[in-house]
Amino acid sequence: MTATWRFSALADRHRALGSALEDWSGMGTAWSYDKDQLEEYMAIRTKAGVMDVSGLKKVHVIGPHASHVIDRATTRSVEKIKPGRSTYACMLNDGGKFVDDCVIYRMGPHSFMVVHGAGQGHEQLTMAALGRNVSVMFDDDLHDISLQGPLAVDYLEKHVPGIRDVVYFSHIHTTLFGKPVTISRTGYTGERGYEIFCRRQDAPEIWDTIVAEGAAMGIIPTRFTTLDLLRAESYLLFFPYDNSEKYPFEDEPCGDTLWELGLDFTVSPGKTGFRGAEEHYRLQGKERFKIYGVKLEGTEAAVEGAPIIRDGKEVGVVTIGFYSPLNGHNIGIARMPVDCAVPGTPLTIRNPGGEIAATAQPMPFHDPEKKRRTAKG
Repeated sequence: MTATWRFSALADRHRALGSALEDWSGMGTAWSYDKDQLEEYMAIRTKAGVMDVSGLKKVHVIGPHASHVIDRATTRSVEKIKPGRSTYACMLNDGGKFVDDCVIYRMGPHSFMVVHGAGQGHEQLTMAALGRNVSVMFDDDLHDISLQGPLAVDYLEKHVPGIRDVVYFSHIHTTLFGKPVTISRTGYTGERGYEIFCRRQDAPEIWDTIVAEGAAMGIIPTRFTTLDLLRAESYLLFFPYDNSEKYPFEDEPCGDTLWELGLDFTVSPGKTGFRGAEEHYRLQGKERFKIYGVKLEGTEAAVEGAPIIRDGKEVGVVTIGFYSPLNGHNIGIARMPVDCAVPGTPLTIRNPGGEIAATAQPMPFHDPEKKRRTAKG
């Protein structure tokens, strides 16, 4: 915890649930509770769970040059984003390599909020803002309570008129329990869900009320690391845990291209001028590896960092593995050679307890058509 310099107003709630508040991105975060993590996974997949994701960094970019700053720092063309809408984007360095991902929220004509994880997002925005008529403000007073799962909308509609009309990647400014909030139709679970952005002073009351009222619907508090189980099924990458920062190359610096990560879709068609754009386009077709899925036999999940073997040779690594008793599949996200990233390619996963037969498979494994997270009405 020596690195911790950010503090959630919900820390005492997490301690009461058994968390030691491990560090993530400088904030004490609930990595563990005194209950079965699988219970939390099942709640989010079948009912709903409430989670404190305030460790995500919230950055306001405001002023006449705000659009220029966002355009320079990210892969999306922000003029296409209407107020009240948001989009998922990436950020690159000068070498065209991934350094962070983010969600860009357009709050008004000259006002954006960029929410990012543990990468260099804030630094990228600050760099792009130099000499521009814009303010870049880091905001840790703003807390982020995530309510995820198929019953999330049923709960919220009791308190927020029109919540069913909020479509995927849009947001509304409203009140919840009499408190001013922004509610966004976003999340990191592969389910229909919402993020509730609120003031620090209001976060405990909002959390406590959802936990108390939601209990009758099966809505329960969930730890931050339950996201690992959900994202493994839903093809949601987590920087730096799926990246070369965690699994470095032997003969070159860390850094992955969007082509390698399968995130090239985050570049708006024809966009140039963002940091690393020239190298990004030059590196197309020069992938050194691919992020791809693996399906394992049996029920023993691949451990994080398990080597991938092909024809007796170590060729890759599993970055996250999970066996789902709900969906009956044993799956993982992996880094593997391009010629292995073909459906049905036979592989072996070398777990500490022995080798497990597997095949390469496309992702996502759960809700591949993404109908659950994008459902209307």
